[in-house]
Amino acid sequence: MESEKHLIKVVLLSFLTFIIGTSGYMIIEGWNLIDAIYMTVITLTTVGYGEVKIVSTTGRIFTIFLIVVGCGQILYVAGVVVQYFIDGRIKDLMGRRKLDNKISKLKNHIIVCGYGRIGRVISESLREKREDVVVVEKDETLIKELDESGVLYITGDATDEENLIKAGIHRAEYLVAALATDSNNVFLVLTARQLNPHIFIMARAGNYKSKSKLITAGADKVEYPYDMGAFSMAMGVLRPTVTSFLDIAMGGKDKKIQIEEISVQESSSLVNVMLKDTGIRQKYELIIIAIKKEDGGMLFNPSFDTTIHSGDTVIAVGEKDNLIRLEKALNPKSFKR
Repeated sequence: MESEKHLIKVVLLSFLTFIIGTSGYMIIEGWNLIDAIYMTVITLTTVGYGEVKIVSTTGRIFTIFLIVVGCGQILYVAGVVVQYFIDGRIKDLMGRRKLDNKISKLKNHIIVCGYGRIGRVISESLREKREDVVVVEKDETLIKELDESGVLYITGDATDEENLIKAGIHRAEYLVAALATDSNNVFLVLTARQLNPHIFIMARAGNYKSKSKLITAGADKVEYPYDMGAFSMAMGVLRPTVTSFLDIAMGGKDKKIQIEEISVQESSSLVNVMLKDTGIRQKYELIIIAIKKEDGGMLFNPSFDTTIHSGDTVIAVGEKDNLIRLEKALNPKSFKR
């Protein structure tokens, strides 16, 4: 930023010198505008074509002054311009290398392909949960926004295998296909599934008919934003209080209260302990609304004598800080906060 301001100042100063030179010849020698401009240009650039007309003694003194001041300034401007582009290029290269180094160290991260309206919201939500996110985006107009927000990113087409490899798809746990068109998302899902058969792929469908194609291509889950939006509006009419609560719990206006799902590790001290003996309600001030078993079964509003097992997923609601404490107790090894 400072180098840009310095460059602008130097260029403006050079333009001012040009104006002074042109005005000087018009005033001192009485020349017309074209002759004055021509004389100023060949003087400042030291081309040496010769004087346009016979120059008076005062005019020659002015020319000497213009050569001394102007030529030095021209050389300085050239140096500043070259330095500006060299510094900018070096900065870009160093910044890109730093990003690549960070991405190369990630494991079990999330790749978001596309940083449009949907991709941006997804990325921000995931980063709020302190998840490692890498965005793949080809639109150069969005790169500055990615830089400013501090998001790790790869510049390029997300359907290109090379860019997915750079994003660490072989080490990633999830991939979100949020490109602008369904055809691109289908091709992206096919490519991603080929590169990493075990990655969980969430895809966005712009057209309802594209859902089946995305599933066939290898997506684990497909979301149709228009369905979700319409359902949310309907619930806002039919069950406004429930909708308000869910908005709060899912990270709406009051981000202190949230619903969180936490996987239970074998190393947790709460494994094989009944809910009544865990002290979750008293110690963490949380409400356990469901427990998803390892076989996929779901226990809603589990009773006090329900036992927590390794591989379960506990769904709890409460304040964010307390949820973090519970996650540390249930999932100690992979806790990254």
